[in-house]
Order: sequence, then C-alpha cells, then structure tokens
Amino acid sequence: MNKDKSPRKKGGRRQSGQPTISDVANLAQCSPMTVSRVINGEDSVRKSTRDKVLVAIEQLNYSPNRAARSLAGASQIRIALLYTNPSASYLSELLMGCLDEASKSDVHLVVERCAFGEDEEKVVRNLIKSGIGGFLLPPPLCDEQPLLELIEELGGKAILVGPGKAQPHQSAVMIDEYQAAFDMTTHIIGLGHKRIGFIIGNPYQTASGQRLSGFLDGMAAANLSVPESMVRQGLFTYRSGIDAAMYLLDQTDRPTAIFASNDDMAAAVVSVAQRRHLDVPLDLSVCGFDDTTIASTIWPELTTIRQPIQEMARHALEILAEQMRSARTGKSSKPVHLKIDYTLMRRQSDGAPGLARSAIRKDN
Repeated sequence: MNKDKSPRKKGGRRQSGQPTISDVANLAQCSPMTVSRVINGEDSVRKSTRDKVLVAIEQLNYSPNRAARSLAGASQIRIALLYTNPSASYLSELLMGCLDEASKSDVHLVVERCAFGEDEEKVVRNLIKSGIGGFLLPPPLCDEQPLLELIEELGGKAILVGPGKAQPHQSAVMIDEYQAAFDMTTHIIGLGHKRIGFIIGNPYQTASGQRLSGFLDGMAAANLSVPESMVRQGLFTYRSGIDAAMYLLDQTDRPTAIFASNDDMAAAVVSVAQRRHLDVPLDLSVCGFDDTTIASTIWPELTTIRQPIQEMARHALEILAEQMRSARTGKSSKPVHLKIDYTLMRRQSDGAPGLARSAIRKDN
C-alpha cells in the first residue's frame, strides 16, 4: 500500500505530451463519453456539442484511433466495454482510461449498457455478431458468472476490472479490496476513534463483502466491538448513503466516525452531517473508498482509498487486446491476475474525535 497525505495531482496529458480524450472533453466542456460518441460518428450528440468537440480535437491536434471511425478491418481488435448503472464518476474514470489506451493500441472500443433484468444474452450475441471479440467488465458485471460463461461459450474473451475476486481461469485487474479496507479502518482507529459506523456497498458485488470483511477484521484486531447498529446496508449510490447516514446518526450513541464503502456514499454522509449542524471532522470523521472525482470536489475533501481506476482500465484493455492478438496467431495465453497498488489519501474529512454538540438536529 502507498500512503500519501496530500491530494492527488490532477493530470490531463500523457507524459509524452500528447493530448488525451480528457483534454478534449475539458476544452469542449462535455464528458469523455460524449467525445467518444463524436469520434465514433454516433448521431445522438447535438450539433452544437459535436461542433465544440470537433473544434477541440483540431485545436489540440488530438489523434483518436482512426480505425474507430471506420469499418473494422480484418486485423483490427474490437472490444466492448459493458456497464450497468455504476456511479457516474466511476464510469467517467473507467472510460477515460479505456479510450486513451484504445487510441494508442489501435483498438476499436464500443461502449454498451448491459442492464440487469434485460436480455444480456441478446446484447452479447449482437456484439459478437458485429465483430466484437473481447469484453471488458467492470463492477457489478465482473461478478456475474452466467455472463462470463456466456461470453466464453460464444467464443469471446473477457477481462474483469475491479472484482472482489476472480476465478483462476479468468483474467482480472484489481486492488486488494480487503486489505485496503483493513488499512483504512486501522487509520481511523489510530486517530482515536472507537465507535465507527460502516456503510456496506451493493450486496450483489463481491467487492462489497471484501470491504466489509476488511473493516470488521480491522476492528477486531484492535479489540473493538461492532454493534449491529453501527453497520448499514448501502448500494454504492448517493441516495443510499443519505439513508444509511440518517440511520447511523439517529443512534443514541452515534458513531464518531463513518467509513463508507465508496465516495458517493461518503459524500452523502458529509451532506447529512452538515444539515444536522455536525462539523466534519470535529464532530464526525468521514472516510470513503475509490478516490473518484467527488472525493476532491466536495468540502471538506474526503480522506479515501485511491483505487487507480484509469490505470486499471488501461492495463485491462492492453492485456485483453494482447490476448486477442495472440489467439489470432494460434498462440495460447495464460490468464493474467494483475493487482494494482492502492493509496490511502489523507485529506480534510477525518481527525481525532471531537466533543459532540449537545444538541443534534435531525431532519424530519
């Protein structure tokens, strides 16, 4: 684990000086996904926005993957990034990493929503029929074994991004979710907190269980008990974070610190605390997980575990593309399990336990 007591540096360009898709998005004042849609010639972008993107591309002399703007040739690698209702900030980080790597590696990247409850088999079959050979699966799709088995059955290849765990025969890029949560818990305890609340992530994602286990074991290692009232289910969404925070802060003996399983839920905790006139971090310390954009755009900025999502996405796409190229030449490739370092980012949302205010206002 790396431990950094200062906020991460916000970089936009590759070290080589070449502009990235995030540079184009910033200049055009739109999202990286919108830039991708313009590059791929999709007609769902308004003309005014499309024009801004094209002007930005020209001004920056950005060179997107030319093959992505034309019909796929026989030698072109075609990969689909499937997603379903992730946090917007997580998806944005993931997409920027994928698009930047795709532009360097001559990979045609397709971004496709694959929602729960819909015909996933139809989505995958249609993509393979269109020439897609590889699938990049972030949470929660990376934990869907039936989907992975379907892709393999149809002759496709897949790589998982950010799973809590991966089967030996599946390639994956991840961090040590358990150890990261354990380290954050140890950090909070080290500040002097003993009564710590925890908000669990989406119950359908393996990473949620890993983070919960890391928290519980971290508390046990310090001989601290965790009452049931100090653990609340969330869904990795801001709204679920609001509900969980209200429950935890309604307790007669409320926590002096709350560790949320992602930054969206942690930001929600900060919001609820402020509405109740609780000072963060004097009255309540709040910590998150992921280090997505929201962590450094709210006040106070969140202490969090930095999961390098862009880096993970770049590695995943690079590994998958190489495996697909090897398969084309008749070479077999072994599954890759790549663990990336995480960093505990110390910011302004945590500190030693302060004196709780005598009156805690509650929202009704």
